[in-house]
Amino acid sequence: MTTNHILEIKEYGQSIWMDNLTRDLIESGELKRMIDEGGIRGLTSNPAIFEKAIAGNKIYDVDIAHGISEGLPTYKIYESLVFDDIRHACDIFRPVYEESNKLDGYISIEVPPTIAHDTEATIAEARRYYQEIGRENVMIKIPGTAAGLPAVEQVIADGINVNVTLLFSVESYVNTAWAYIRGLEKRAAQGKEIGNIASVASFFLSRIDINIDKRIDDKLSSGVDRIEKEAALKAVKGKVAIANAKIAYQKYKEIIQSDRWQALAQKGAKVQRLLWASTSTKDPHYSDVMYVDELVGPDTVNTLPPNTIEACADHCDVANRIETGVEEAYHLIESLKDPDIDIDINQVMDELLVEGIDKFVKPFQSLMDSLETKVKQLAPV
Repeated sequence: MTTNHILEIKEYGQSIWMDNLTRDLIESGELKRMIDEGGIRGLTSNPAIFEKAIAGNKIYDVDIAHGISEGLPTYKIYESLVFDDIRHACDIFRPVYEESNKLDGYISIEVPPTIAHDTEATIAEARRYYQEIGRENVMIKIPGTAAGLPAVEQVIADGINVNVTLLFSVESYVNTAWAYIRGLEKRAAQGKEIGNIASVASFFLSRIDINIDKRIDDKLSSGVDRIEKEAALKAVKGKVAIANAKIAYQKYKEIIQSDRWQALAQKGAKVQRLLWASTSTKDPHYSDVMYVDELVGPDTVNTLPPNTIEACADHCDVANRIETGVEEAYHLIESLKDPDIDIDINQVMDELLVEGIDKFVKPFQSLMDSLETKVKQLAPV
């Protein structure tokens, strides 16, 4: 028997969730097997995942035809398909939810990405999704935009589990953590239970390295006049995302030591765990599990796409590394300001947030278009 290294990760206080959901996974029993044998503790979805799952897949045709017969518009047909999958996944993960005392076993579904900059619409949709899906272990994904964070605060105050997504900068993570705390404080002030609410802050990784590595490659290809400058540029390639994540974890530790958090903890509040997202390595020169191996540690989640789950099960080198090399991480981020490197990390993070929303809006709109086409094909003449 080969060792499944994912099973080792739980011993270090980290949960592995899967970044994927399809009806095939549910109906084949594969999802349950991944929980029972593979160590998967939760699941995340997004518009890009649902586009791949639904577009061109006949498994949904009967339900689409039923939606047509009910006279539902295309958007409502989409919701009926997705909400059904989320409900079934929630039910499959329910034993994990109960066994972990509501720490794990969550299924994340994102509010429409087209409303990422609309606070009130985000609040309304989060409430509606939570009510219509009707499962305690559903987690509503809200982007960590300027408009998204007030929505996070209100939705947490409503008693709804929230996955704050598309976080890139340490500052955006810190703002997210305080939005969670404010939401809990508001709920506690109303005399309501806060110990049954869960939240994660999804901190993105590989997209940071992709962006910064391209900037470095562009500088190197345009010609470097000094060997020291070349060395300085090469020294940060592929290292910024992990350094950034390690600094965010230090901020997490500071926040949970604060008086405000401690007051909530005494009332039973659960910490908002940092969740490592965008964890599949895009550069073949890097280890395919580098965003797993380097960030194992307590009170964290790592959400992995299927190919990274397979790779990690096979050859992850599991150890508690989240607090190793922290001083070096601060130095590395600071070194981006050096004239020899000259990369504005704040500009990078702003770009990535805009791109991130776009990467969810485009597949969402594409899915609506392909579903509209299928509705026309299946509609009775």
